[in-house]
Amino acid sequence: MGKCEQCIVREFSSLKALKKDELLKIANCKTSFIIKKGESIFHEGESVNGIFCIKDGVCKLSKLSANGKDQIVKLVKPGELLGQRSMISDEPTNLSAVALEDMEVCFIPKTEIMGFFDHNNQFSMNVMKNICGDLKESDDHMVSMAQKTVKERLAETLIYLEDNFGKNEDGSLHIQLSREELAGMIGTATESCIRLLSDFNKLGLIKLVGKKITIIDISKLKKIAN
Repeated sequence: MGKCEQCIVREFSSLKALKKDELLKIANCKTSFIIKKGESIFHEGESVNGIFCIKDGVCKLSKLSANGKDQIVKLVKPGELLGQRSMISDEPTNLSAVALEDMEVCFIPKTEIMGFFDHNNQFSMNVMKNICGDLKESDDHMVSMAQKTVKERLAETLIYLEDNFGKNEDGSLHIQLSREELAGMIGTATESCIRLLSDFNKLGLIKLVGKKITIIDISKLKKIAN
């Protein structure tokens, strides 16, 4: 069984405020599992009764819109926690979480976590800060959707993918989203997204090889994004 107090990823989340005895409690009740690329961690509307700590790999949080399109709301990387909000509000999850690559995830039951709120002030503050951060992100995203053109949003998203998730050895973006997923992230039709990528490619801003996207001129992309 993995020792929570030795786990490096806890340093990136609210869990960093937990004391040694609290971490030992978690280690004894958590479940660790591997989620294969394309599999779900949870579905929209599910009651999860705990939080998931992402130890390795990246997943997408998305919402199914009325027309059946998958709208990506956020990408989540190692060190982040999933399910904090629905655990506190006692509501089913508002989003689905699907692995974009093979992942290692730990699940901590709500019964354990809720006890820490009573005894550890810093932990409560951290959770609140995280939820506030998510709200701010969601506000920024909403404003961007309303005020920026699809072209500006695509440039912004490509920069976000490189800044937050890095590159492969060949220089291509590490997170390989399908054209449909990318379109869902910027809120446009797949055809428009493909057309814009092709335009960026012709302008020498990016290079396309199959599904792979490599950013060639990040400063020009930033000009478009802003």
